[in-house]
Amino acid sequence: MLQETPSRPRRASSVRARRFTLTPTTTVYLALVALLIIGSVLVAIDGGVLLDQGGILNILTRSTVLGLVAIGQTMVIVTGSLDLSVAYLVGLCSLVAAETMAGSESMMVPGVLLALAVAAVVGLINGLVITVLKAHAFIATLGIALVIKGYLEHTYTGPAGSVPRTFQHLGYDRIGPVPIAALLMLLIGAGAWWYLRRTRPGYHMYAVGGDLEVARLSGVRTGRTIVMAHVLCAVAAGLAGVFLASRLGSGAPYVGTDAGYDLESIAAVVLGGTVLAGGRGGVVGTIGGVLILSTLDTIFDDLAVDPFFKDVVRGVVLIVAVALYARRQLAGQLSGRSA
Repeated sequence: MLQETPSRPRRASSVRARRFTLTPTTTVYLALVALLIIGSVLVAIDGGVLLDQGGILNILTRSTVLGLVAIGQTMVIVTGSLDLSVAYLVGLCSLVAAETMAGSESMMVPGVLLALAVAAVVGLINGLVITVLKAHAFIATLGIALVIKGYLEHTYTGPAGSVPRTFQHLGYDRIGPVPIAALLMLLIGAGAWWYLRRTRPGYHMYAVGGDLEVARLSGVRTGRTIVMAHVLCAVAAGLAGVFLASRLGSGAPYVGTDAGYDLESIAAVVLGGTVLAGGRGGVVGTIGGVLILSTLDTIFDDLAVDPFFKDVVRGVVLIVAVALYARRQLAGQLSGRSA
């Protein structure tokens, strides 16, 4: 009895310490708040205002496309996979939507559905190449990206197709300073969160990313789970392409690659605390990472920062974030062993 009594306060204190531990999701939003404060001060010193109506609109508009792509990227990264074809897929889907619509309001729904169907087929091919042919996700999706790139370069020399003026409301209408498209992106993000956290297929994605062999032995259909993740990722990229078509008024073959949505989306997912090896992370943190990157771009534009310096800062932010998450994970493992 004398030996058991002292262990209780230690156990209570350890539970209390775990309760107040910052999660990666909390950390990324605290970082976002700090960035907004620092950025507002720097822009004010330069004679501008960061968080006026124009600044908020700029941040949220930048976040819409990147957010859609990053939400899909989160799903494949959670399963331990990756998708490098999303940037070219964004351009392809913008062209499919715009050329199908051809300026006709009656073709808006068929144009959107066809663009999403093309995206789903590309995602299905990505998933099958990875699961059936056993190709590494990096190589498989890079190969599909090069196929799409070759098609775009052979078929298009510039923008093509046109969307009706009614469809352009999706890209430009807003409620106050908040674009309607940003609200739709958040709604899709909420749906993705629900799918990952509240459904059996979502649990399976975390299981596959945590340990593929253990998931298979537990009865999870790992191949189907990976394929579904890639299909959902591609559909999210297709939605981004449709949105860009509404913004531009036509399809653009390189609108996705010029913005670097493949690497940008991965950076947002990692900033949000999702582990590249899979099994840990989520959409809520990813949206925080998207907002950080969009806020950084807006601050740099307001300060007229050199593009080279802009990329350097973004790279440093990403490296520091990954290093902090890695140190925290290592510290957690060591404390668990000592306990």
